[in-house]
Amino acid sequence: MEVSMSSDTVRATVYLEAPLHQALRMKAATARRSMSDIVSDALREALREDEEDLRAFADRVAEEPVTYEAFLAMLKADGTL
Repeated sequence: MEVSMSSDTVRATVYLEAPLHQALRMKAATARRSMSDIVSDALREALREDEEDLRAFADRVAEEPVTYEAFLAMLKADGTL
């Protein structure tokens, strides 16, 4: 099993539900990767998604807000609903 821990890694304790832990162990064994690598990759991806969401919010900050009722009316008007 390849371990890709760099010198700047930090040890952390994470509590997982038993079925998630079992699935992670099985995935790590199947992929021949460490559980830490899989968790780190998943965390990086989640943070990237957050960054994309924040960028999208920033890009749209100047847009006029639309109420839910107005949005439904637009969907009805264009035939979506």
